Amino acid sequence: MNAPDPTQRPLRPIQALPDKLISQIAAGEVVERPSAVVKELLENALDSGATQITVRLEEGGVKRIAITDNGRGIPPDQLPLALARHATSKIATLDDLENVGTLGFRGEALASIASVAAITVTTRTADAPHAWEIVGSHLGAVSPSSGAHGTTVDVKDLYYNTPARRKFLKSEQTEFGHCAEVVRRIALARPDVSFSLSHNGRTIDHWNVTEMAKRSAHILGDGFAEARLPIDEAAGPLRLHGYAGLPTASKARADGQFFYVNGRFVRDKLLVHAVKAAYADVLHGDRFPSYVLALEIDPALVDVNVHPSKIEVRFRDSRAVHQFVFHAVQRALAQTSATAHGSVPSPLPAAESLSAGDNWRGQAQQASFGPLLAPGYTPTFSPSPFGPSRQAGAGVAQSTERYGALFSGGPAGDGRAAAEASAFPDGMAATATSVTSASVIAPATPYVASPAAMAQEEFPLGFALAQLHGIYILAQNSKGLVLVDMHAAHERILYEQLKNALDDQVAGQQMQVQPLLIPVTFYAEEVEVGTAQEHQETLQALGFDIAALSPTTLAVRSVPVLLKNADAQTLARDVLRDVREFGGSRVLIERRNELLGTLACHTAVRANRILSVQEMNALLRQMESTERADQCNHGRPTWVQVEIGALDKLFLRGQ
Repeated sequence: MNAPDPTQRPLRPIQALPDKLISQIAAGEVVERPSAVVKELLENALDSGATQITVRLEEGGVKRIAITDNGRGIPPDQLPLALARHATSKIATLDDLENVGTLGFRGEALASIASVAAITVTTRTADAPHAWEIVGSHLGAVSPSSGAHGTTVDVKDLYYNTPARRKFLKSEQTEFGHCAEVVRRIALARPDVSFSLSHNGRTIDHWNVTEMAKRSAHILGDGFAEARLPIDEAAGPLRLHGYAGLPTASKARADGQFFYVNGRFVRDKLLVHAVKAAYADVLHGDRFPSYVLALEIDPALVDVNVHPSKIEVRFRDSRAVHQFVFHAVQRALAQTSATAHGSVPSPLPAAESLSAGDNWRGQAQQASFGPLLAPGYTPTFSPSPFGPSRQAGAGVAQSTERYGALFSGGPAGDGRAAAEASAFPDGMAATATSVTSASVIAPATPYVASPAAMAQEEFPLGFALAQLHGIYILAQNSKGLVLVDMHAAHERILYEQLKNALDDQVAGQQMQVQPLLIPVTFYAEEVEVGTAQEHQETLQALGFDIAALSPTTLAVRSVPVLLKNADAQTLARDVLRDVREFGGSRVLIERRNELLGTLACHTAVRANRILSVQEMNALLRQMESTERADQCNHGRPTWVQVEIGALDKLFLRGQ
């Protein structure tokens, strides 16, 4: 069937639309489905100061939505205005709009709902002898009614007068699911308010007034409650608080992510990117983290009036907000180690001061990981991290020797290794190599932990017992059995040391820049050219010189030394995109970390490498003092705990 030709329609004179049609058009933006009605009414209830809210739904909210609160109520003379379009008590001037601190402010919600549904508002203020109600619209009569202090908004037969719109709704269970999700989001943001949700006369959920820790555990489940890290940081007008889920609690879908700005649930790409970047080093593949985070900011520094559903926001200084959120979450995730919820082990004592019972400590101090544990340790060139290989073929020793020579002018490895070496600035290469080196060890007597030492829980990963298939370390602690992937664990240790060494070396120095002999020119879209011109200072701070040669052509004249071998055009496009969207770019850090991660992976101890108990214990101690040691830099777990109770169940002990 051919589409109608608009040029063949009869011409009509320009005329003003009737108020009812205007309201129904506006309702299309505000009232998308029953869940949008629930959201708007809940926000109004919270703005009224309610501490108890009841939500009753029938047939997924299509037949009925009734929300009752114990807020301030509405005086009877203002009830008609409450249902009128663009009437609100929350803002009066442009200055109010730019400093809005309430969830609602446009004055459209009730009017839009009234245009597509049958609505009754019953309300009573604290000083009123009885309640009042209005039915239908702002033109309805206000009459006496019965009711407690607060407000009840009863919405029936949604879209009864727009049947075409009603056909687009999904099944009852689907619509109820959306409504329930809205209630949970808002309940999660306000643990100081009690919520009750019922559907078709049956109570589905009830949340009493509590603290955020318990409310989030109730809504997101015990799995999140047992695998989360608290966050509470402030800087200037910004404060971020809430919980970030451990990488081990990640999901295949992004359905456990809740971010609030001044109490309002938002889906903002800048904030999502900041959290995602913080998880980059510890999250595996396409997994998504779970978190409940609330950002408090001066209302004057954020614009919430950029989307009909108010689910997106715009920050005045997006780069500052992005960096603040990124660093706050990153610092919390740095605690993901065996000692995250306990004390870090004390520095190991000198070998000559050890008692006979502490001889194992001296052995660990002298092990291949030992020097890296000592305060103020300065890496130096030395042989393979694990000494001479005891493996047939000595493949690991050859591999380690090859990568150890990458940055010292030794024999070149394969093409990939040479590329990694040349990608580092002068002076950083030796630091990177020396970090991966440690002392040669001597044979030692294995240490067996005494019950007293185990009971002290000084060392959460316990003490090594044996090596399994040349891949895993078996250790025991007070809780039971600990299994450690030795390659993944060593990889994380080396990766963190490489990052710290490079950060220390470049601290206080300007970005090292590599001018290009022949500038790389490429066709660019207008928005890319505009970004390059508007953000010259930011780009130069990142080590890039990108100039506009014409309205559609950009030239890359210099790049950071660290990325001198990268494709300049692709790199420039990535940086410009980040600067445009987030006010800054993490491309430099991400590329650098990719190189360091590859180096750490290649240098870490390989499978089938036979370790002594002394070396295994030293690795455990190093894990306990390394940030993010629960995962390797690919996001895989480095160790797991098997409780003694689980072992008892395997052998039916006590049954």
